[in-house]
Amino acid sequence: MNRLERLKAKLKEQNVDGIFLQNDSNIRYISGFTGSDSFVIVSEGANAFITDSRYTEQAQEECRDFEVIRWRTPAPGLEETIQSICSKHGIKRLAFEREAITYAMYVQLTNGLPEIELVPTSEIVEGLRGVKDEEEIQCISKAAEIADQAFTEILKYIKPGVTERDIERELQYLIKKQGADDIGFPIIVASGKRSSLPHAIPADKKIEKGDFVTLDFGAMYKGYRSDMTRTIVMSEADEKQREIYDIVKSAQAAASAAIKAGMSCKEVDACARDYIANAGYGECFGHGLGHGVGLDIHEEPYFSTKSDKFLEAGNIMTVEPGVYLPSWGGVRIEDTVVVRENGIEVLTKSSKELIIIG
Repeated sequence: MNRLERLKAKLKEQNVDGIFLQNDSNIRYISGFTGSDSFVIVSEGANAFITDSRYTEQAQEECRDFEVIRWRTPAPGLEETIQSICSKHGIKRLAFEREAITYAMYVQLTNGLPEIELVPTSEIVEGLRGVKDEEEIQCISKAAEIADQAFTEILKYIKPGVTERDIERELQYLIKKQGADDIGFPIIVASGKRSSLPHAIPADKKIEKGDFVTLDFGAMYKGYRSDMTRTIVMSEADEKQREIYDIVKSAQAAASAAIKAGMSCKEVDACARDYIANAGYGECFGHGLGHGVGLDIHEEPYFSTKSDKFLEAGNIMTVEPGVYLPSWGGVRIEDTVVVRENGIEVLTKSSKELIIIG
């Protein structure tokens, strides 16, 4: 079945007549539309794409399986447009994405559609997006390849005296120069003591001899994203830096070796978490081991202590343990991987050996 057919089958399971989509990534997945500020209604008989004059022509080109319906002045308002579609196709129970819709929008639709029962639902399209097809895998693989190439080039740029912001700007340029549509997400560059901040915003701090430098970045290619982290050392590494780095590297390898279709996400998380805890640094690894990647940088499923999900072949995940010591520094190593029946395919190819530069 294609994506629309799979969605319509899900709607039957949910006992709803149709679904109203507002989330841009879900709309892109279902319709192919690469713009924004638009809506989709899908039912057994309706493939309706609702947009305004800014995007009508684009939608007609990109959304070949949809009827493109224009709203806003001089066309009808949103509620009138939805009501017309629902009346035409016999939609009485209309699902909506409870994580995407604002309260103001909910009130607007409730007041404007008194004859339609609005049904909150969660992860209907996201559930379909979790397992990537081969075309999606190729896009993410290309994004990972671009990021790897950019990493090779940025290593030539990093030296004492350049700032974290300098590195961030240069890395953005290199990612786009290698053919990315854009960076995959805001780049993290953290050096020295600041490398203990898992999501540090690049600062004006200058790189110094002996610094850990953590680079967390990715590329976007045809809407799909990659995600990788490497931690390097400037000029020389001391004994403690090597110890922490080896612990994180081994924890990442242990978790990666455990991943396969059918594996519990919680159990995969535990592989890395237990290794780090047994090494004496359990309290220094506070975030989840990883997350799904695709049209969004963070998608289901997640590797965490609380996850109740199981992996499926075709999931694309990050594996990113870290150890962070306040006022000292930290290490994170991250790959993007494809879950296969009996293991993984690693898409981010850059070396995970400790790199010492300068």
